[in-house]
Amino acid sequence: MLRAGGDVMILDQAWTLMLICLAAVILPGLSRLLRLPEVALQILFGVLLGKSVLHLEIEGHFLPFLAELGFLMLMFQAGMELDFGAMSRQSKGRMAFQGLLFGVTFALAIGAAMALDQGVFTALILTTTSLGLVVPSLKEAGIIRSDLGQSVLLAATVADFMTLFGITFYVLWMLHGMSWQLIAPLPFFILVGILLKLARLWAWWNPDKAAQALAADDAQEFGVRLSLALLFLLVALSEVVHLEPVLGAFIGGAVLAFVFRERMALETKLSGMAYGFFIPMFFIHVGMQFDVTNIATPERLAMTGVLLLVALGVKLVPGLMLRLLGYGWRESVAAGLLLASRLSLIIAAASIGLDYGLVTPEFKDSIVLLAVCTCLLGPTLFKLVMPRRSTPP
Repeated sequence: MLRAGGDVMILDQAWTLMLICLAAVILPGLSRLLRLPEVALQILFGVLLGKSVLHLEIEGHFLPFLAELGFLMLMFQAGMELDFGAMSRQSKGRMAFQGLLFGVTFALAIGAAMALDQGVFTALILTTTSLGLVVPSLKEAGIIRSDLGQSVLLAATVADFMTLFGITFYVLWMLHGMSWQLIAPLPFFILVGILLKLARLWAWWNPDKAAQALAADDAQEFGVRLSLALLFLLVALSEVVHLEPVLGAFIGGAVLAFVFRERMALETKLSGMAYGFFIPMFFIHVGMQFDVTNIATPERLAMTGVLLLVALGVKLVPGLMLRLLGYGWRESVAAGLLLASRLSLIIAAASIGLDYGLVTPEFKDSIVLLAVCTCLLGPTLFKLVMPRRSTPP
């Protein structure tokens, strides 16, 4: 089960699988009991097992593999959360306003990154938000279908979408400079566009099969098979054109969201598989790689505190621009605080940055701690500041 390996204890694969599966069962109930985001507990559980506390090291490569698969499924789920129906209902003026909102956020993040002697990649990290936290918070507040709820949801969607593209092409530019390889992914995006058109036509001309893909009681699980095939196809194609696999996974989810606008049953099946097993593997693995000694110095703790203030500020200030759409001060501040919630994408961005040498391990661990803090603070402050509704929206 356990054997010594220098400064760490090595845990064999069978016991690791048993331990992590047990955690996957227990942590959801514990998160409800403590009223904390489950993802935060998964990270903290990984911290307990890993470099910071128990110093357990997992034998073999199955956990990193499952964590990588969970990472891809997380980004696929993020793509599925895009609401193209809501986007199509927005006026051109509203869409332009959302673009301006993102532009101001990125400009503030650039300024803050330069003040902290960091680069553009740090600004992109600070521009992220978390659709996975925004959506349930808006639902819980009962405003997700309201005008304000749709504005906040669209702002989070634009932030996630633009930031992921920005990170991908910034990495390409850092690796290859201003060369033809910057436009090498163009055929990939053309192929995705063609795929979108063909998929919409297929759904139009084959309504029975499309209905089967979305059915809750399909014994063959055609929709799940189709979704996983799409995920791995676009991940493979993104690798071929030297794009980040997470972008391929995200686009795969977005394609599914674009083709199937009413996909609740299919989304429930995929979420059960992804959030029930694979995605927790990613967050537990992130926690295990977190090294508290990297941020245990006064300088790093101060830096993390500054990053936390900046992360709140670059979202809170643009959030006040919602006043231009006629919302009250409390509503605008609450929206900014909710958009300041980060979790999956900011951790993903920090992991990508570490892989390519764009951030240090110490900075990456500061970002992980920042994600845990904002995922707790953002939704909590949103509930405190947001005016209560006397009647349903």
